[in-house]
Amino acid sequence: MTDSRELPAYVYDLAGLDAHAGAVRAALEGVELYYAVKANPDPELLRVLAPHVDGFEVSSGGELAHVRGLFPAAQVALGGPGKTDVELSAEVTRLHVESPGELRRLLASGRPADVLLRANLDLPVQGASLVMGGGATPFGMDPAGVAECVDLLDRQDTVRLRGLHAHLASGLDAAGLLELAAGVLDYARDLGLTEINLGGGMAVSYRDPGALFDWHSYGKGLAGMRRPGEVLRVEPGRALTVYCGRYVTRVIDVKRVHGELFAVVAGGTHHLRTPATKGHDQPLATGEPGEPVTIVGQLCTPKDVLARRVPVRLEVGDVVEFAMAGAYAWNISHHDFLMHPKPAFHYLRGE
Repeated sequence: MTDSRELPAYVYDLAGLDAHAGAVRAALEGVELYYAVKANPDPELLRVLAPHVDGFEVSSGGELAHVRGLFPAAQVALGGPGKTDVELSAEVTRLHVESPGELRRLLASGRPADVLLRANLDLPVQGASLVMGGGATPFGMDPAGVAECVDLLDRQDTVRLRGLHAHLASGLDAAGLLELAAGVLDYARDLGLTEINLGGGMAVSYRDPGALFDWHSYGKGLAGMRRPGEVLRVEPGRALTVYCGRYVTRVIDVKRVHGELFAVVAGGTHHLRTPATKGHDQPLATGEPGEPVTIVGQLCTPKDVLARRVPVRLEVGDVVEFAMAGAYAWNISHHDFLMHPKPAFHYLRGE
């Protein structure tokens, strides 16, 4: 592991990521695989993923420039609500249109583009950790909005309608995602569309890190649904990179307050925002059993909690390793709050 003087630090297992991405690629035979860069845009991770994916999904001009700087010739899809005129004019493989108003601005620019219409469909979603469709959310369009866009596109030939995009929920198992996919495919086929992006949303469990998404059954299910001439595409993010990262830090202080034991570590949720955002405990990678202890960071807020009442023995100077820190971790955190030093980054490349 890394020198304790360089802590806190993110440690990325690139060899492990390469093996995992290769297994996912093999399971999705016949299905296009794009990586959702928002999950973790670290250049070293993207370089490992590049040989395994068909392209990258980005959600801003900044992410687009980042990916283009690394892979000038890569296939890139640009999504996200609230696109600026500059973003609408970007040279991308696919543009995911979020609204009739966005499409009108694109048409008024006179620039050619290949677009997918992002649909917000009212399909049943059970057990999702996050829902982006099926109701009044700002993502995509209801069927009336999609129909309006189809009508606008039928009147011209500069902007080409290529298909449908539907990312409706996150945190679903393979069976749940396949059920959603069936509904999305029925809707797309009714519109006569043959390129369908089913988004991401593959379940990741922070409570049970060993409970991995069943890529094999998901790929087999999609293969059985796909009709001749159809292009199916998925855009996983978290489920590809979360397992390759660890957040490693050290204990600064151990104290008892009103009977509860706390360990204060260097860093905190300004480095690893995920547990505070999602309301879970970040799983520890290692630890000797001991009295339950709540692990907190250095911030002046009671929300700076990494894990609550973990049965692990900790003393001042001990190194603490948090697992599952390879996605929505450093890049989603509020880095400059209190202006503590930023973490180091280390990469395990294997032999």
